[in-house]
Amino acid sequence: MSEQTPVDFWFDPLCPWAWMTSRWVLEVEKVRDIEVRWHLMSLAVLNEPKLDELPEEYREMLSTKAWGPVRVVIAAQQEHGSEVLGDLYTALGTRIHNQGEGPEKAVVAAAVKEVGLPESLMDHWDSTPYEAELRASHQEGIDKVGQDVGTPVIAVPGADGSQVAFFGPVVTPAPKGEEAAKLWDGTLLVASVPGFYEIKRSRTKGPDFSNL
Repeated sequence: MSEQTPVDFWFDPLCPWAWMTSRWVLEVEKVRDIEVRWHLMSLAVLNEPKLDELPEEYREMLSTKAWGPVRVVIAAQQEHGSEVLGDLYTALGTRIHNQGEGPEKAVVAAAVKEVGLPESLMDHWDSTPYEAELRASHQEGIDKVGQDVGTPVIAVPGADGSQVAFFGPVVTPAPKGEEAAKLWDGTLLVASVPGFYEIKRSRTKGPDFSNL
C-alpha cells in the first residue's frame, strides 16, 4: 500500500471560509490518498499588528469572540494530543457555522463535551498558560505563506521534497466526490509552480453550508 500524503491544515474555528475548505479537504481524503493533520492558527493573533486599520465591528469581534475558542482548542491539543483536533474542530464548526450558534462560550463547552474532552478545558476561555504554544502554532502556518493572508493555510510535500503551501482555496459550497478531487488536483498543480502567487475574483455569495 502507498504511504498517505500528509496534508497540514491550519484553521481558526471562527472563520466560515476555513470551515468550508476543511469540509472540502475531508471530502478529498475519501478519494485521494491523503491524511489531514490539523493545526491551530488565530485571527486575533494575525490581526494584532493592524488593529487600527480594521473596521470597528471587526475589531470588536476579534476582542470579544476570537480569543476564547482558540484558547480552549490549544489547551485541548496540549493536554490531550493533536489527534483530538479534528473531531473537536468538526464539533465546533458544526455548531458555530452549520447551526449558526456562533462562537459563544456555551457553544464551545457543548462541543468539548460532545467529543469526550473534560469540561475543565473551559477554564482556559479567558486566559491560558498555552498562549506561547498558540502563537507558535499560528506562526508555523503563517510563515509558510506570508502575513498577507488568513485562514486556512494548507501545506503538502512537493515533488522535490520541500513543502508547497498556500492560503485557501476559498470555495462555496464545498465540492463533493470527484469534483472535490478535481479541485484538489488543480490547486496542487498551480500551487506547485515556482513563482505562482495568486488567482482571485470578487466573491458574489457567502459561505453555503447547505450540503455539509
